[in-house]
Amino acid sequence: MTGLGAYPVGGLGPAGVRDAVARWLGLVAADAELAPYLIGVDQARLAGHLALTLTVALGGPAGDIARPAAGAWRGLGLTEAHHRRVVDYLAGVLWALDVPAGAMAAARRAFADEAGS
Repeated sequence: MTGLGAYPVGGLGPAGVRDAVARWLGLVAADAELAPYLIGVDQARLAGHLALTLTVALGGPAGDIARPAAGAWRGLGLTEAHHRRVVDYLAGVLWALDVPAGAMAAARRAFADEAGS
């Protein structure tokens, strides 16, 4: 993944961001209503986009691209309610990892902005 240098990101660091994204995708995949949206999706690529967007949202560097891969959930056909649920799963993962409240709010905003796009 690009953009994940040796920087502390929201208290997680690059490995922590990757772990958070893996946990997040695991929760989405385990959700009976959300799992069908992941059928046929290149999950490694999705994870890379999510990790980069999360890294930037948590104050880390954007790496070798001009802007984060915003819209990683776009194009999957999520309803607005399902998108909110995906973002809620992210918040739960970040909370469980003791990410500071301000960083968690920034991450929620970064992904909530995708809704309706």
